[in-house]
Amino acid sequence: MKYRNANEVLPDDLLKEVQKYANGEALYFPKQKDRQRWGEGTGAKGYYRQRNQEIREKYRQGQSMERLAIEYNLSVESIRKIIYQRR
Repeated sequence: MKYRNANEVLPDDLLKEVQKYANGEALYFPKQKDRQRWGEGTGAKGYYRQRNQEIREKYRQGQSMERLAIEYNLSVESIRKIIYQRR
């Protein structure tokens, strides 16, 4: 990581204000970026939402939790949580 002198980057009034809190100390300023919520960038969130909806629908149609667990490669407890999950 390349360090830059704050005198070269910050306006004088801001530099003086920062010096009140960290005079002579090295500071790290993280990059500002918009963070996406979990699964939004990869599509995982949508995939799991759709999968869970299918599981609930199949359960309503009469499939057992054990059968759904085998079909979706999940534990019976995971299927139970999906079915009874509050939305």
